[in-house]
Amino acid sequence: MNKRKFKNKKGLVKRKIKRLLSNPFFYIGIVVVISICVATVVVYYSESGGRTDSGIVGWFDTIWHTIVAVSAAYFDYYVKSVPGRMASLVLLLFGMIVFSFITGKITSGFMNILMKNNKGLKKIRKMKGHFIICGWRPEFEKILEAVLNSNPDISSEQIVLVNEAPSESIEQLKTNLLFKDVSYISGDPADASVLKKAFVDSADRALIISDKSKKRTDIETDSETVLTVLAIKNANPQIYTAAEIINKKFEEHLRLAHCNEILLTQEYEHSLLANASSGQGYSNVIKTFIANDADSGIIIEPIPMAFIEKPYSKLLEHVSSEKGEVLVGLLLNTKLPQKGQEEEFSYNEPLLTPPDDFIIPKYSKSILICKNH
Repeated sequence: MNKRKFKNKKGLVKRKIKRLLSNPFFYIGIVVVISICVATVVVYYSESGGRTDSGIVGWFDTIWHTIVAVSAAYFDYYVKSVPGRMASLVLLLFGMIVFSFITGKITSGFMNILMKNNKGLKKIRKMKGHFIICGWRPEFEKILEAVLNSNPDISSEQIVLVNEAPSESIEQLKTNLLFKDVSYISGDPADASVLKKAFVDSADRALIISDKSKKRTDIETDSETVLTVLAIKNANPQIYTAAEIINKKFEEHLRLAHCNEILLTQEYEHSLLANASSGQGYSNVIKTFIANDADSGIIIEPIPMAFIEKPYSKLLEHVSSEKGEVLVGLLLNTKLPQKGQEEEFSYNEPLLTPPDDFIIPKYSKSILICKNH
């Protein structure tokens, strides 16, 4: 085993040496170093030992003269002899070349980091309990802003975007100060290796929106959404997922993938249009309920343990007297089902205005409407 490791290390060293010898900059560097050394020796034998009144006495002054000429591009000693001046000119020119090369490398490094960050190629820091948003569509800024408004417990630096959007779209997004700390991973969200870069195994929530970054049919878009949910749940079964689909026939596939919330946007749009056609103001009411912040409209809150397995009337009385909201029902089964219970289990099932004697089961939450003050 040790012999094998030694052979591997030996082979690695050989490959590095071979790569170094094939690099033209390696030979340029050797020429530069030799030229600087020769010029230093010329200055020493032309100027030191009282040969001129330049002030260069020994090797220390000569080397100092070389360091200043190469690094600062000026002369600390005023050389007098012709060979000394020619050698100092060589030092000055090579110093400018070396300085320009180093400056260019540093600038290139910073630009490379910036470009990788905007293109989603930069490795992000290890994260835990963060929010992953998969997919892209036009006016994505509004979705991201609404997510931040609706989740005051999440800051922009806790959000990771995973999509295949054009790099200029991400650059435009990052110009907004509200989103400058958002992390970005470029790639297919349905790819396990891409999700791994986003630390999906330690994420808390994931939102999968219908991706419009490529030209796809509605069926292809929904298929991509289902594959993304499957990949996320396979990597982290405990993560809370909310997915948007266009076609209702994919709803069953998402349920089998244990998606926690399924958003049928097209169906909602049709229902909203139909209700608005009645002229009763339904759309205005729904708009008020579905607010873009966490403190108005419909609110979901945990139920105090004192009211679990107690009649609904007790909780109703408590909310009416103690809180500034209106209790309209319960959200049942807010905990993931146990193995073998998936088929008969209805996750996050709303129950509006249950009877007063209804016993509140475990893993329930209250559905409240914030009072309009």
